Amino acid sequence: MAKASRPALTNNEIRRLVLLYFHDRNKNATSSMGKKGSAVKIRNVKAELKAQHGLTQQEVQSNLTYLLSQGWVEEKSVEKQVRAKGGTVIPSVTNYYQITAIGIDKIEGPGEFTMPKFHGIKIEATGQNIITVGDGNQINAQFSELGEALAELREAITKSEEPEANKMSLVADIDTIQSQLAKPQPNRKIVAAAWEAVKGAASIHGCVALVEKLTGLIARLIS
Repeated sequence: MAKASRPALTNNEIRRLVLLYFHDRNKNATSSMGKKGSAVKIRNVKAELKAQHGLTQQEVQSNLTYLLSQGWVEEKSVEKQVRAKGGTVIPSVTNYYQITAIGIDKIEGPGEFTMPKFHGIKIEATGQNIITVGDGNQINAQFSELGEALAELREAITKSEEPEANKMSLVADIDTIQSQLAKPQPNRKIVAAAWEAVKGAASIHGCVALVEKLTGLIARLIS
């Protein structure tokens, strides 16, 4: 019997699965490297993601390159010296990959130890009133009601029994909206596009009322 083919995934969906893989590996690690380490060799990354999600080597490699360039994942090189039979010392380098702090925050949300988003920028010089909402995001005070409502929805989603990949996808889009709320004039197209995905959270138990409340707040922002 022929094996059923895996549904096609977008690059964003693959990136979420890859980042979640590194997050879970770090969460369950008992050492920095090795079989149960937070840092892992590329061949193991590809093999485990193929086993878990049916991802091809090309899908893993191309999207890992993107995650590396954005700082969600980092590469660590370990150099060893191998002595050949003739006595020649040959350097050997092994590359390991692991999630970064901002990669962890991308999944879990900002926490007590997260570097402030505008670290190094003199907020007072911008003339804006920036506040921190419940999920740790910093936004313009004029959007406080919307920001807090998004933070409530984010918390409800993370505590739900949804598959982790679905949670991550929704939370990433909520963070996209929160990032726009730091501006005096958010990009309406970006907010509208992200909201199209976020409002799907209405199907999650306990999120219907929050999505209904946000629908009106978002409409006022993008209209």
